[in-house]
Amino acid sequence: MTEPQNNSDAYDSPWKEVLEHAFPEFVAFYFPEAYAQIDWAQDHEFKNTELRQVVRDAELGKRFADALVQVTLEDGEQRWIYIHIEVQGRRDSGFARRMFTYNYRLFDRYARPIASLAVLADADAGWRPDHYGFEVLGCRHTLEFPVVKLIDYADRIESLEASANPFAL
Repeated sequence: MTEPQNNSDAYDSPWKEVLEHAFPEFVAFYFPEAYAQIDWAQDHEFKNTELRQVVRDAELGKRFADALVQVTLEDGEQRWIYIHIEVQGRRDSGFARRMFTYNYRLFDRYARPIASLAVLADADAGWRPDHYGFEVLGCRHTLEFPVVKLIDYADRIESLEASANPFAL
């Protein structure tokens, strides 16, 4: 018997597919500052198997981050960075904590800097989780991450339709 596909999986699948086919365009459209720091003449590589292992190790239940991509930066060094992308379709009180957990688990496993980027596809204009952290006895541990909201583009329909970037659609 096959397990029924939940709505989250149905929504996530098209994002995952388009990310794999148009990753540079995704970064250019939603995160132009990050785009400018990546050496796009070098190949990028999806690390979804590694991401699934880290998510499983984090014991967060059946949750999926959308992509983990290895890129080379434009800083002149042969440095690698992993970019963790999470597309969230509804308000989730555990979202910022999950971003934090994925970030530190990936860093722990690969000993490489992790950039966590979030695309929020929910309809709540006021919900913009962009950090998570805690402080205990003067020790502070915090993750701040860039967030874009799809609803922020709603008033730019004309310019989006004129754009050649597939993410404008």
